[in-house]
Amino acid sequence: MKLRFTPSAQVEFIEAIDHIRQENPIAARGYSSRAKQALRRLEVFPNSGRRLPEFPDSLYREVIIPPYRFIYRAIGAAVWIITVWHDARILENLPEM
Repeated sequence: MKLRFTPSAQVEFIEAIDHIRQENPIAARGYSSRAKQALRRLEVFPNSGRRLPEFPDSLYREVIIPPYRFIYRAIGAAVWIITVWHDARILENLPEM
C-alpha cells in the first residue's frame, strides 16, 4: 500500500512541525522523523492503528504520535491520512474524504 496525505492533512502536518519548530527546531526534526517512520508501518499493516474511540463504527483509524493524532483510512491500494489532529482538541466530526 502507498501512504498518502490529503492536501489538508499535508498542510496540518506542516503546520504542526512549524509549531514545534518555534519552540525547539531540533525537536521538530526529531518529531517529523518519528512521525514519518511510524506512519510508514501503515503501508504494510494498514489496520494496525486503533479505531477512533469517538467513532468506533467508522472505517477510520488513527496512529497517535503525541501530541498529534494521525487519522487515516485505507482505500484501495492507498492509506490516506485525512487529518492531523492535536490531541488537546475534541474530535467532534470526521473530515470528508
